[in-house]
Amino acid sequence: MTVKEIARLAGVSIGTVDRVLHGRGRVSAETKEKIEQIIKSTGFTPNPIARGLKRSRPYTFVALLPNRSQDSGYWGQGYGGLQSAADELSALGIKTLCIEYDRYDPKSFREARAKFSAMQCDGLLLPPIMPEESRDLIESIEGKIPYIYFDADLPGTSPLCVIGQDAFRGGMLAGRLAQLLSAGKQGSFGVLVAHQEDYHILRRRDGFYNYAQEHDIKVFQQQGVDLEHPDAARELIKSLLNSHNDLLGVFVTSASAHRIAEAARELRETNKFIIIGYDLVPENHRLLQEGHIDAIISQRPEYQARRGLLNLYRAIVLGKTIQKREEIPLDLYLPENTPPFHADHGKRGSAAHHDALTSAAQ
Repeated sequence: MTVKEIARLAGVSIGTVDRVLHGRGRVSAETKEKIEQIIKSTGFTPNPIARGLKRSRPYTFVALLPNRSQDSGYWGQGYGGLQSAADELSALGIKTLCIEYDRYDPKSFREARAKFSAMQCDGLLLPPIMPEESRDLIESIEGKIPYIYFDADLPGTSPLCVIGQDAFRGGMLAGRLAQLLSAGKQGSFGVLVAHQEDYHILRRRDGFYNYAQEHDIKVFQQQGVDLEHPDAARELIKSLLNSHNDLLGVFVTSASAHRIAEAARELRETNKFIIIGYDLVPENHRLLQEGHIDAIISQRPEYQARRGLLNLYRAIVLGKTIQKREEIPLDLYLPENTPPFHADHGKRGSAAHHDALTSAAQ
């Protein structure tokens, strides 16, 4: 079975079959369904190496990621998963490029976008955590370059696949933890939102509020807090304790729970408030195991990035149909079930560039 034969059976051009296989361009739903049925019934599988040899250049995928050191090393963990997938795909002639940008600087994103636009690219992997800038980028490539999201979604766009957690359910889980860990005590919980522009961060907040409302838990919100700098975290926690003398705990909606835990070490000796956070990044991992953080919800950034790159390969090179959404389980870590912490935990993502993964920008 060949692309030419599929086109004959479907009564369409080879170009139309190619657009369906690569998920690019406009094809009517009826024609797309007919072609996909033929592919399914005949067991057609493109030969990626043969297809690569027919091309004037190798297949190239680009990952547009925040700097690996940012968000407490969360993106470094994602980079590690990207390296793992790029290793496997390099043997099949697939080239993977990574462009990094400062997630707190729109200008940096625009510069990364300009580098991406200058490349010949067959697929894009993107966490759309800067919604406005990401939407502008997606609008410029829609129908031209297939793309996959991981970590977050961007409503109103049409990615091949979205890989990530149900953020609202994650917030609900954090609310349930707050209820269990406070053991019926009366008081309030603070929801700390550092990235108020992030759709999935706000969904976590909303999930926590929803659970709190259903179970009569008193909640207040601190929006736009600075959790990137230790001094700011210390001032924040002091302010919270001064203004909320009934504080039972805080829910940190990002990977920066360790900032609060470090700032509150001494304060928690006399005021044992609860700290619930996200992501098993190195410092959260260490402080959770030491008992300075009470619970962490993990979203497996290594797995998400790895799956994103492999799904680009499956959809674009192999022409396979992939799931529109791949939901990541809500992994929950408490001090009692946390794996042993090692000082080199997470360094894979921060190491020198891997041979199979080219860093196109810093």
